[in-house]
Amino acid sequence: MKINVVGTSGSGKSTVARQLAQKLTVPYIEMDKLYWRPNWQNASDDEFLHLVKQALVSAPAGWVLDGNYTRTKAVKWRDVDWVVWVDYGFCRTLWQAVRRASVRAWYKTELWSDTGNCESFRRSFFSRESIILWTIKTYRKNRIKYLADQQDPANRHIRFIQLRSPAETAAFLASLC
Repeated sequence: MKINVVGTSGSGKSTVARQLAQKLTVPYIEMDKLYWRPNWQNASDDEFLHLVKQALVSAPAGWVLDGNYTRTKAVKWRDVDWVVWVDYGFCRTLWQAVRRASVRAWYKTELWSDTGNCESFRRSFFSRESIILWTIKTYRKNRIKYLADQQDPANRHIRFIQLRSPAETAAFLASLC
């Protein structure tokens, strides 16, 4: 089974993706870990696409891929079976993003080991790179994009699963083996 879990930052897609990977006993692949370099530098598009391809090929029997990154869609959706869209309401998603950023900043949690990248209160709440601002700016765009993707004939081979609440998510996960 090959699955891409998508959703706006703060929606809970990483949590859902990890739970799915564990339940299905397939590798969990975090796209942010492939993308971000030390000091919040990003990988070039060529390097990033190469790393995504490499990660997917290294697990031919199946994987759970965590992340949006539209520029990788042709690669990641070519062989995908399911796209699981964590599509909670805006207020819940924003609250989760704020809570997560606050906790990570407070505890200075390093993201994606060996990068040294930690969220800070300044970066999370008072900068143009704010994950909170990103959540606000992309929530509506993501909804439009994933609704259109579901209708796109090029994606006929994909089963889209839209999870609109934590209760739906829990029921979905419980329904698997």
